[in-house]
Amino acid sequence: MLSGRRLDLIDPSPLDIEITDIAHGLARVARWNGQTRGEHAFSVAQHSVLVEEVCAWLEPGLGPAERLTALLHDAPEFVIGDMISPFKNALGLDYRRFEERLEAAIHMRFGLPARVPASLKRLIKQADRTVAWFEATELAGFTHAESDAFFAPPPRGLAIDVRPQPAAEAQHHFLARFDRLMPDGDGARDGRNRGPP
Repeated sequence: MLSGRRLDLIDPSPLDIEITDIAHGLARVARWNGQTRGEHAFSVAQHSVLVEEVCAWLEPGLGPAERLTALLHDAPEFVIGDMISPFKNALGLDYRRFEERLEAAIHMRFGLPARVPASLKRLIKQADRTVAWFEATELAGFTHAESDAFFAPPPRGLAIDVRPQPAAEAQHHFLARFDRLMPDGDGARDGRNRGPP
C-alpha cells in the first residue's frame, strides 16, 4: 500500500488497514467498469459517500457508527476492484469469503462490528440499489424502465448528484466524510480533531 503497509489479502490484519489507502484506492476504482458518461470515471469513493448519505436520508436517526459502516460498505474494493454481481456469483463462495474476511478486518480496524447487523445490511443494500439507479440512468445509458427493472427506484423526494469527480476530489470527499463520522481516538489518520457528524 502507499502508506507502506503490507496487507496480506489471504489473512488480512486490521493493523495493516489505513483509511488513506482505502480512500486512495476507492477514488481510482471506476464504477460500471468505466462505461459512464463524463470526463472522469464515477468512482467507488463517490458511490460510497452517496450510499452513506442515502442511508441517513432513509433513516434519519442513524448514528455515526452505522453511517460509517455504510460509508465503508464497498471498502474491500480498494484492493480487489469493483466486480459486477453476476461475475462475483460466477466466482463462487470462495470469493465471497475472501471479501468478507477483508471487510471484517476493515470494520475491526475502525471499531465497528466485524459482521454487519442484518437490519443495517438491508438498509445499506436499499441505499446501494437506489444510488445505482441514479448512476445507471444518469451515467451508464440505462432508460428509467431498465433501471427500475434492475435496481431500486428512488423514493419520492430523493435527488442526488452523480456527476463524476476527478480522483483527488473524490478521495478528499471520502476522507472528509470519514473524519466526520469516526470518533476521536482509535483509527485517527492524522491527529486532527474531528467534528460531530
